[in-house]
Amino acid sequence: MIREAYYEDPIYVPLVQRAYALWADLQREASRTSFFLRTGGLMIGPEGCGLVAGSLHSAQLNGLEHEVIESRALHRRYRAFAPLDDMVGIFDPNAGILFPEAIVAAHLRLAEERGAEIRRNSPVDGWDREGDHLAIRAGGETIRARRMVLAAGPWISSLVPDLPLTVERQVIHWFDPVDMPEYFTPQRMPVSIWELHNGSYFYTKPDLGDGVKIGVHHSGKSVEPDSVDRRISDAEAAYVYDLLRRFVPFAKGHPRERAVCLYTNTPDQHFILDRHPSDADVLILSACSGHGFKFSSVLGEITADLLTKGTSAFDLTRFSLRRFVR
Repeated sequence: MIREAYYEDPIYVPLVQRAYALWADLQREASRTSFFLRTGGLMIGPEGCGLVAGSLHSAQLNGLEHEVIESRALHRRYRAFAPLDDMVGIFDPNAGILFPEAIVAAHLRLAEERGAEIRRNSPVDGWDREGDHLAIRAGGETIRARRMVLAAGPWISSLVPDLPLTVERQVIHWFDPVDMPEYFTPQRMPVSIWELHNGSYFYTKPDLGDGVKIGVHHSGKSVEPDSVDRRISDAEAAYVYDLLRRFVPFAKGHPRERAVCLYTNTPDQHFILDRHPSDADVLILSACSGHGFKFSSVLGEITADLLTKGTSAFDLTRFSLRRFVR
């Protein structure tokens, strides 16, 4: 999910706007039109909650196009949703869906066409400083480099052990609508994030041919990435069924698929993008806390600038490791 009225912090808005431009560039360069689907987006919750207030603040501060929709009007316009009477929605017309598999494949292909060497199925065991170069142990050999980016997702702590990170297990479901399938098309169902009265979050995406997607956002268990339980319990499934029953009732049909994914979280749920504390030639990139992929185009550009020019056009203070030092 990509969205412009960013409730987490207005500092992300210039980043996501640049990301939109770079996704469009990628589509043109890769001669494809399937990287991004604009559906619009709704941030729904009790008036004044963090999700609603944060989205509204980002929109107003940055002059973004948006609309505040009260509960009954929201249901009339988007029949898939059944918000409570005291809920409101912030509509972001530029929100939509990115397609990660196609994007990753395009990035890899274009990188190789420009001379990059991609090492597939080559686990990284560690790295060391050896004089004027870095020695990276990967796939049974040692690769030497002047500079390095560490962007290992849930495994980043195995390469930089002192990072204040936790890996959180998240559960995702896809359902065939039980009725009114026309309500769940991308043309009639925006992507959505919901905040409930107890402060918990979930999100939905329309049916793209594989069912309506629903996922719990945060509140998962902390896990080790190499020993994640990929089974989904009856209690976890029942919780998702109850969310659908209450807020997206016509979507509660036959379950098509379910999966487990991982969030790599910082204590404040903001990114880490900074140089290694003991080696300035090593850049740590942990675009974590469940909201990283949409920014990967702009984070790649920032990373390239930092490694080749030493600076970035963006203010990266919020993402510094120094914020964790007391």
